[in-house]
Amino acid sequence: MKIYFKTFGCRTNIYDTQLMGEVVEEAGHRVVSSPEEADVVVVNSCTVTNFADRDVRRYLRKLRRELGNGVKIIFTGCGAYTRGEEFLQNGLADLVIGHQWKEELPQFLSKTGLHLGKLEFVNRKIVSHFSTSKAFLKIQEGCDFSCGFCIIPAVRGPARSIPMGQILEQVKEIVNYGVQEIVLTGINMGSYGKEWGIKLSDLVEKVVQIRGVKRVRLGSLEPTQIDPKLEELLEGGVLEKHLHIALQHTSDKMLRLMKRRNRVKETLPLFQRLAEKGVALGTDFIVGHPGESGEIWKEAMENFRKYPLTHIHIFRYSPRSGTPSATLPHRVPGDIARKRGEELKRVVEENNYRFRLKHQKTPLLVHIEKVDASGGAGYDQFFNRCWVPGEVGVGEWVEVSQYRVQKEGNYAEREE
Repeated sequence: MKIYFKTFGCRTNIYDTQLMGEVVEEAGHRVVSSPEEADVVVVNSCTVTNFADRDVRRYLRKLRRELGNGVKIIFTGCGAYTRGEEFLQNGLADLVIGHQWKEELPQFLSKTGLHLGKLEFVNRKIVSHFSTSKAFLKIQEGCDFSCGFCIIPAVRGPARSIPMGQILEQVKEIVNYGVQEIVLTGINMGSYGKEWGIKLSDLVEKVVQIRGVKRVRLGSLEPTQIDPKLEELLEGGVLEKHLHIALQHTSDKMLRLMKRRNRVKETLPLFQRLAEKGVALGTDFIVGHPGESGEIWKEAMENFRKYPLTHIHIFRYSPRSGTPSATLPHRVPGDIARKRGEELKRVVEENNYRFRLKHQKTPLLVHIEKVDASGGAGYDQFFNRCWVPGEVGVGEWVEVSQYRVQKEGNYAEREE
């Protein structure tokens, strides 16, 4: 049987799709590169916003319109819990399976209907083959936070961790396969190990010690999940000297409306302390959440400029049905939210430029991810883009000591 996978959403979904691809190949099926050549199309969905649901629905309609009923559509991912039954009823999917059954996909290929399973499962299988210069590795599932704008706890379940031994064995397999950069990911990965009284930093400490691991990157963390051991590991040279710490906003009034746990008085000193240690810092920020008045925005920007942020993911608020935020009044017009996002972006771009100028005498270790006729491009230990001239290959590590700092990134000087 020929199977095509379409993935929407986060890094965890990317990992889950890799896992499903492996288990169907182990069962004797073939993964193909286009839906037109497939007998089965598996859609691994995202449902974080109503817009995400819309994008998935459009894709399913396109599949049915272009391929008709000649292809079997299996719908999975977070959207299975919010839209799965609807898509079954209107003929956009033939089978809907929950997260629990992703690693059992071969057993479901001949089935139809709705099979969600339990949200409290823990993965038993691991990905063992990788085709890129870096490998995403899921270390935990679910989230115990209850942010007002977020549906994810309802569709991913409570936070639970994959056993450390299983993760470490997979890291060794990844290295043996020839991949030297590991990206640890999860739904709320900073909660790793809560079942056993250990922390994320305990896992990271073990991972960076595995021979052959050259760089470890971490997904998004909450401010309360940064402990002294993790800060110490940033000095070791293997853990990327860049942390992505989710703030979502910098007005305490808005953070309360969002039902967030972080407050400026705790997070600002944390960010400033990390910046003094030379750590590049990223965050998530939601603009246009209901209640974001002009007064609140002014307060947020006054605080925001104090944060030494070098990277940012800006999200324009989109209501997610079934969340507390979706019921709040005082919606922010889209054009205002867009302008606020642009204001944030300008501040961070300038911060990033100044950061790179300040650290210009620091040698960069660039991991090449793309190449063309002029050379290669990749990311350094601060998660900044760097272009390297000359003959380089994907997956190669290049030490750069002389480079030009430009607004869009760094350019290595050509060696004579």
